Amino acid sequence: MSMDRSSTGSAGSAPAEWPPDVEPRWLDARELEEWMAMARVLTMLPARLERDLQYHANLNWMEYHALAMLSEHDGHTMRLTRLAAVTNASLSRLSHLVTRLEARGYLRREPDPDNGRFTNAVLTPAGYEKLVAAAPWHAESVRSLVFDAVDPADMAILRSAFDRISRALDQAAGTRGRSDPAANGQ
Repeated sequence: MSMDRSSTGSAGSAPAEWPPDVEPRWLDARELEEWMAMARVLTMLPARLERDLQYHANLNWMEYHALAMLSEHDGHTMRLTRLAAVTNASLSRLSHLVTRLEARGYLRREPDPDNGRFTNAVLTPAGYEKLVAAAPWHAESVRSLVFDAVDPADMAILRSAFDRISRALDQAAGTRGRSDPAANGQ
């Protein structure tokens, strides 16, 4: 069955109705328990990491993540569009974030020398120092909340599962607006 793409809904429109001739793929009891465990982690872990970063480094998660992503690139520089992608932020949200980090002296914007139509974010020495000071606290939080709680063999299984989930998310992002279960062979 092929659903009309215009009925899949979009931002600002009414939600799409489930097509009457497609059977929903409900979760069974085991899947529901596993999903609820994952949902607890998805909600609790980011909040705890954020609290720890705020307390120890006066950074929120997105600020830390943006600084860390910049630190990993050549010249500590990245186009804003790429930084938005690797932080999973809209350009609008990233613009607010960059403005806050600029005001604190942690990064600066400059035209891309290869193409002046683009703007780069550049990690400043002060931003790098802030990241270096925050990193041990963040690593300790990640270690105590995740790695100390999971057996290494289980972590390898989780890694494999997370890689597959990431690929599914990447694929879904590439097909945004096409939430047709029948078209996806479901």
